[in-house]
Amino acid sequence: MTYASVFLSSLLLSSLCRSFGAEVSLWKIDVNLQRDGVFRKTLYPNSTIFMEFQGDLAACEEKKLAFNVSWYLRSSICYNEVFNTPDNTAKTMFGMHQKLKEDWTGFYSQGSIYFEDCASLFTQKVYYKEFQPVLPLSGQEEKPTNQTGNVWENKLEGAVAQSWSNSPYMFLVRFHPEVRPEASRGRRQTENSDVSSDSLEHFSLTMMVKVKGPHDYSSPADWPLMMFFMVMCIVYVLFGALWLLWLVCYWRDLLRIQFWIGAVIILGMLEKAVFYSEYQSIRYSGDYNHHAVIFGELLSALKRSLARILLLIVSLGYGIVRPRLGTTVPRLVAVGLLYLIFSSVEGVLRVTGGFSGTVALIANLSLSLIDSCVMWWVFISLSHTTRLLKLRRNVVKLSLYQHFTNTLIFSVLASIIFIIWTTKQFKFVDCQLAWREMWVDDAFWRLLFSTILLVIMVLLRPSVNSQRFSHSPLIDEDVDEDDDVKEPMLNEAFEGMKMRGAKSETHNSQKPLGKESSQDDDLKWVEDNVPTTVIDVALPAVLDDEEELLKTKMERSKME
Repeated sequence: MTYASVFLSSLLLSSLCRSFGAEVSLWKIDVNLQRDGVFRKTLYPNSTIFMEFQGDLAACEEKKLAFNVSWYLRSSICYNEVFNTPDNTAKTMFGMHQKLKEDWTGFYSQGSIYFEDCASLFTQKVYYKEFQPVLPLSGQEEKPTNQTGNVWENKLEGAVAQSWSNSPYMFLVRFHPEVRPEASRGRRQTENSDVSSDSLEHFSLTMMVKVKGPHDYSSPADWPLMMFFMVMCIVYVLFGALWLLWLVCYWRDLLRIQFWIGAVIILGMLEKAVFYSEYQSIRYSGDYNHHAVIFGELLSALKRSLARILLLIVSLGYGIVRPRLGTTVPRLVAVGLLYLIFSSVEGVLRVTGGFSGTVALIANLSLSLIDSCVMWWVFISLSHTTRLLKLRRNVVKLSLYQHFTNTLIFSVLASIIFIIWTTKQFKFVDCQLAWREMWVDDAFWRLLFSTILLVIMVLLRPSVNSQRFSHSPLIDEDVDEDDDVKEPMLNEAFEGMKMRGAKSETHNSQKPLGKESSQDDDLKWVEDNVPTTVIDVALPAVLDDEEELLKTKMERSKME
């Protein structure tokens, strides 16, 4: 029980360590409604930021407007300074070259572009032959690391800025349309005033910002996770191929639980393939398909729900110790459906941006509570199943469950160590420096489950001896859960003995030697040629009355 309590605590904490999606590299803003933009992303050195404007040229020309676009690129050594700063606070940092805190260092670069008319705004062109210089924030003198120069030799169209180090960046943009007097076309006039939103409401004006680096649109924070999903997709393909080969080779000796394992493997393979395709989409297009992401989250929720049911039915001994689950089936279905519902809600809210609401909080707490109940149930069931096998002295099945229990204990210890490490590295820190290792926070739990699944596959793999793990149908085992402790003690009393031998010795003094030998030969022939399961099949499937059960036992002992 001590291990169970610790494991539940680890699961409760791990629910707070969830990945909140990949970083996109393509943003579109309707400047009719929003004049300022805040973009956050981790960048490789020498990654290029592009800016492009789209809209109706004819409608724009009717307004006779000019545009002043200014930008401010700021790096920081602290991941939480960039990604945890609210947009309203971030907009006030425009042009502010001071550190937010004494130990939060960084660098900045800024510039502006003036467009004389709408035609120049919508036309792709080379904005800079040389990017603006990189300067340290006030109060520090060090220079940016990994800087290779600010000259863009290829003169890409639409390039406005370039990163200088492997760091988290915040890119701020301000868009100011101005009235352009016809008499002074082509020249900036200080008396020009900003245009109100009402003047822009009759045509669409969109600003598109994209960032491209050495790995196309992929960021250094997401690249390792994409490689992880690729490897895990290959691993699950190997899992599926190996499991299918086992099923084909030993299809005559399959157990029902082995089909559950196959279903979990298939769902895991599809889940990893969908997530890998999402990261690949971001890499080559800068954004992902939201419908595909939602489908991936729903598929992941289904896989995790089925995985928890598999863990429960293995710990309950379904098909190995118990012939059927009986009244446990409704509880298993209820747990699976509840986890599927809350996990789906949590996943959809996370990818659609509504994760900070009350519904998301309820979904997260519900998932933690369900996980706690599931793991408590798993350890209770394992304890009961192991004790039952010890009373029966079934060495083969007992060894199987001991290995499975040892795997869960290893998972407990690994989870505790990992949670302590992630809490120290990512949670209770003022300045998060280890942002390059954040992908491990999501990969570890997937890898841990895959390890448990691999152990279950090895322990319950199809083989020529699969039936040695299957449930042996005895009438004594078809009783309620409350009688399970009494049932193996009756079997144990006659373990290694033939019931007919015991009866023969009881009446040995009343039977002649020749007659006894003849009866023994007849009984031996029946035992060798007639399966004992025939008697079990002929008996009723459900014996609810205790008196009827006792009568059936007595009749069976007479038949033997």
